[in-house]
Amino acid sequence: MQKKVFQLLVDNTSGVLSRIAGLFSRRGYNIDSITAGVTADPRFTRITIVTSGDDEILDQIEKQVAKLIDVRDIKELKPGESVYRELAMIKVKASAAQRQGVIAVADIFRAKIVDVSKESLIIELTGNQEKIEAFISLLDGYEILELARTGIAGLGRGIENVTYL
Repeated sequence: MQKKVFQLLVDNTSGVLSRIAGLFSRRGYNIDSITAGVTADPRFTRITIVTSGDDEILDQIEKQVAKLIDVRDIKELKPGESVYRELAMIKVKASAAQRQGVIAVADIFRAKIVDVSKESLIIELTGNQEKIEAFISLLDGYEILELARTGIAGLGRGIENVTYL
C-alpha cells in the first residue's frame, strides 16, 4: 500500500464535496485526509485528498474522480515536486511547573502557544506530517487532552503545472 496526494480543482458549487466523498464511499476507497477551500477565483475550490492503495486502485481513483462533472482538473502532488503543510492544534495538560518544559519543546518546533489556562496549553503547529508526528512524539511525557489536525494542503512547486481556467 502506498499513499498519494491528489489536488483537485472543482466548481465552487453546493454538494461538490459530498459527490467526491460519495464516489470514494461507493467504490470502497479510503480517504486518509481531505481539505477544501476556495481559490483566488471564487468560482473554484481546491481540494487536496490523501488516499492509499496499490497502484491499480490509485490509478482507478484518479480516473474516477476526473470523470465527475464538477472536477475541472486533477493532479498528483508528488513529494519532491510539491509543498505539503498541515495544521495541528494540541491541548496539553500542564501544571505551572510543567508549562516551561512544554513551551521549550514548542519553541524548538517553532510552534505557537495560542491559549494558556491554569491546567493546560493549546499549541498550534504547522508543517509537514513528519514534523507534526515528531512533535507529538516528544510530548510523550505529557498528557495530550485533545488533538485536532487539518489534513494536508499542498501545491506543486514552480509554475509549470499551474492550471488556468
